[in-house]
Amino acid sequence: MRQLAVYRNNILAGILTEESRQDYHFKYEDNYFLSSDCQPISLTFPKIQQVFQSTFLFPFFYNMLSEGVNRKLQCLLLKIDENDNFGLLAKTSQFDTIGAITVRPLPL
Repeated sequence: MRQLAVYRNNILAGILTEESRQDYHFKYEDNYFLSSDCQPISLTFPKIQQVFQSTFLFPFFYNMLSEGVNRKLQCLLLKIDENDNFGLLAKTSQFDTIGAITVRPLPL
């Protein structure tokens, strides 16, 4: 099992979990979910539901990844399997993402 913290505008919004390559979960943090000031991280993760499940990496997170030659180069330099979308997300979505969402290792 691998987990990543999902931030929206540097506020912890939830936890993304990979149980296996066919079992993914996103769960809003309680404080974020209950706060009326905090917006959903995307239209596909509305705040009317706290836990989301999928048999593949959610398209919202998958679309944060590079494609083509850039992806191959990132995987080569970071020594990540090209099919490891979760691992690539963990290494490349911590800084300088397009939009308000960043994905980081869980704080200790």
